[in-house]
Amino acid sequence: MDFTFTEEQQAATEAARAVFSGVAPDAVPSPALTRGAVADDFDRPLWAKLASADLLSLLLSPEHGGAGLDPVALCLVLRESAKVLARVPLLETSAVALTVQRYGDKELAQAVLPAVGRGELVLTAGANGRTGHDPAELAVTARHMTDGTDTGAAGGSWVLEGVQTAVPWAQHADLIAIPARTGDGRTVLALVPRDRTGLTHADQYSTSGELLAEVTLDSVTAQPHEVITDGEASERLRALLTVGTCAQALGLGEKVLTMSAEYTSRREQFGFPVATFQAVAVQAADRYIDLRAMEATLWQAAWRLGTEANGALPLAGDVAVAKIWASDGVRRTVQTAQHLHGGFGADTDYPLHRYHAWAKQLELSLGPAAAHEETLGDLLAAHPLN
Repeated sequence: MDFTFTEEQQAATEAARAVFSGVAPDAVPSPALTRGAVADDFDRPLWAKLASADLLSLLLSPEHGGAGLDPVALCLVLRESAKVLARVPLLETSAVALTVQRYGDKELAQAVLPAVGRGELVLTAGANGRTGHDPAELAVTARHMTDGTDTGAAGGSWVLEGVQTAVPWAQHADLIAIPARTGDGRTVLALVPRDRTGLTHADQYSTSGELLAEVTLDSVTAQPHEVITDGEASERLRALLTVGTCAQALGLGEKVLTMSAEYTSRREQFGFPVATFQAVAVQAADRYIDLRAMEATLWQAAWRLGTEANGALPLAGDVAVAKIWASDGVRRTVQTAQHLHGGFGADTDYPLHRYHAWAKQLELSLGPAAAHEETLGDLLAAHPLN
């Protein structure tokens, strides 16, 4: 098997490294020293650079001004973004755009996708439901107004009611993708403007100090072309967001391990660099193994997502395995880094504590590994391996 990335994917990685090379992880106040959000907005200058480098249109088809690449390319870029704690809605915008491209009608695609590629539209998604523990589509109801029933027929507006919690970048996104459930149990995905009548948001704050929002929908009207009725759309959006989060966890973990290696190579005790001590080397080696497992399972899930290749288990199985390793792996990596740095790791003038806060937010976003292991067990029971 050939695991080499394509020339296009490698070019996307190099472009991302060039754009992110000028980003400082400590460009905003420390989340440890800030009450509330560390900034009022995301990094708009960086967003403009991503657009200029065509990194916002990677996954868009050529007819919409994009390169037509796959989720693997997006994950490569997200991996680089996490190494510098880039404060941009790259994952959310790209995931929603790809979902619109595949499942949305032509009117919606033409209105949204070219502007996304130019950096003129910011997209986000409500993927955490009302509490963060239940499926997102169960938190919002959708009524089709053709004749007062949930027919799902063409034509007629939709009315959305419910709450989505911890929606990233919602205060600054132009459009928010909202999964919802109809009266007859179908799942739809509505893409509504942030300023639509009846849509309100209350500030929430992530562990990393970034703004989140509790989005409330009170009789919010969505036009027919704004609602994707294909039931697979919401599921695919969730998978894209999850795999992208795993890519961010990998990039962050790799950067933290590099920081640990550099620090322990300089720090001396008893006249020797602490990196030469067996206890230090063994811990670093364990975290390297974690990262390689995170990487292998990430690319498996991203490849399945992009190619839709058949496997012994459904795609959800590969996504669950990637989440297991990413959730546990990123936590173990930053904990070991803090240990190896000693008291220096808690110094707010040193960036490691920022990576720890971001890692904790990623871990919370992915959910506990034990829950994903249960999901994997259910899939194995339903699809016995021969």
